[in-house]
Amino acid sequence: MTIIFIIAFCTGMVFGSFLNCLVYRLHTHKTILGRSFCPKCKQKIKWYDNIPIVSFIFLKARCRSCHKRISWQYPAIELIMGLLFALSIWLHIEELSLLVVLQDWIIFFTLLFVFVYDLKYSEIEDVVLLPATALVLIFSLLLGQSFASIMFSALIGVSFFGIQYLITKGKGIGLGDLRIGLFMGIVCASWQYLLVAIFFAYIIGALVSLILISRGKKKMKSVIPLGPFLAIGTLIAFLFGDKIITLYLG
Repeated sequence: MTIIFIIAFCTGMVFGSFLNCLVYRLHTHKTILGRSFCPKCKQKIKWYDNIPIVSFIFLKARCRSCHKRISWQYPAIELIMGLLFALSIWLHIEELSLLVVLQDWIIFFTLLFVFVYDLKYSEIEDVVLLPATALVLIFSLLLGQSFASIMFSALIGVSFFGIQYLITKGKGIGLGDLRIGLFMGIVCASWQYLLVAIFFAYIIGALVSLILISRGKKKMKSVIPLGPFLAIGTLIAFLFGDKIITLYLG
């Protein structure tokens, strides 16, 4: 099992590295094909300078060519993704299933992508979100989950943000949030789990907003991306939803 954990962790780090690359290239409208390059000097990165986390440490957080600083985003995302991939194995340690693990990995990758992309650019990239939504739905059905329950949860997710969008006339909620709501509903697969996700997303979002406003980094009318908090809320519901619901129901 130790070997499986190590493989999952290393695989997660590789996908974390790919996520970092994907975020940059999608935003700059560059092809995702081809070798990695420094976003500052555009010099192609050699394979031994592109090893997740390890290269960052040995390069002392600087590009070998231009010596400009490498953002801490890169190793942080690689580490988080590695831990999440390994966590998936631990969650299903008693009955390991390739379908379940792959579904978990797709969910983790997508949530982290939404978190990073929306936090950096205040945008939702459908080229990742929509295919991931379809894949999670397919995997859920293959794993025997109720189609009716999934669709009802998805409908609530879209409706919840759709109503807010209409009320605020698009000022408080964007259309991208509706698509995240669809993804959340399918991931949660039941309205109870979805409510847990939304509850924690808004509570955490409100707390972070208050902290930023109190420190003068944001104003009351400032726009703060909702996507990162929706990603966190969905992750909480996905990992701990059963325990939270059981605790609440007594």
